Amino acid sequence: MQDIISHNCVVIFSKTTCPYCKMAKNLFESLNVDYTTVELDANTNGRQIQDILEQMTGGRTVPRVFINGTCVGGATDTQKLHDEGKLLSLVNQCQMKANY
Repeated sequence: MQDIISHNCVVIFSKTTCPYCKMAKNLFESLNVDYTTVELDANTNGRQIQDILEQMTGGRTVPRVFINGTCVGGATDTQKLHDEGKLLSLVNQCQMKANY
């Protein structure tokens, strides 16, 4: 799990039926930002992954959005970052780092 987070600029831990997860994915798609998704309800280890996410982030709900290795929260937190003009700069920092 740490491998996925550290090797991808944007990672969304999600469930396929979750409307907030769709909101987070749609936000990144609208910004043309690539992201990696881990669908917990389609993963045989989904429950264990969710337990680990809770230990790592203090939250158990999905989505759990990671940018540049750091959890920024859920869908509303991610949307708030975008509304404040901070989301793309976080993503760009990560992409610049990946180009070195």
